[in-house]
Amino acid sequence: MKAHARLTACFEGGRTVLRELRSMAPLTLIPKRGTGATAVVHLVNSATSPLGGDELKLTIRVGPGASLRLSGVAATIALPGLHGEGSSSLVDIGVDDGGSLEYLPEPTVVTARARHTAVFRAALAPGAFLRTREVLVLGRAGERPGSLVTTQHVTRGEVPVLRQTLEIGDSTLDSSLAHLAGRRVLATDLVVGGPAVPAASGEWWSRTPLAAGGTLTTSLAPDAVTALRVLENP
Repeated sequence: MKAHARLTACFEGGRTVLRELRSMAPLTLIPKRGTGATAVVHLVNSATSPLGGDELKLTIRVGPGASLRLSGVAATIALPGLHGEGSSSLVDIGVDDGGSLEYLPEPTVVTARARHTAVFRAALAPGAFLRTREVLVLGRAGERPGSLVTTQHVTRGEVPVLRQTLEIGDSTLDSSLAHLAGRRVLATDLVVGGPAVPAASGEWWSRTPLAAGGTLTTSLAPDAVTALRVLENP
């Protein structure tokens, strides 16, 4: 299955309006009714995905002065294909000066034998704001995970803010202290354009200011609830 969903938010008449809202199963975009300054849209998986062989793309554009919050409704379950083929997903984001985007999907669960590649790409203007999180769950309860390669590439005014790639699925590497230390859930929270905050760390989490601006908070936990709690209250 190949699917490409698009979402464009613009600031018009003193509020954010959704100029483009195009869903394509399994990527279904549902706007929330309201009159607030921030437009709220829910991302729903309307079919089981990603399955091996699927190619999914989500394009998000936020215009000058617009404010958008896009949140997930349920976890994404990466499943194997019938013949061992892999799946892929791409989130492609652009935020103009004065624009604000919160992209907060639900966790991604990498099931046994799945092979999934996920790319998050964001181009931000110097005066843009972005907050995004990624929560990765290694297998369902009692299950060893398949393989996942996830890449984040974020620029601000063409200056690289974050470039990182993580590979999951090698049991020896996943259990090492240099990688995931045997923890089942890895969560990250990236904020670009917000107030500066100092570096900090605690048991199985850290908050790191980035050289080009922004803050990356990382948490390792035995479950998604604990990982998300750390991100919300580091």
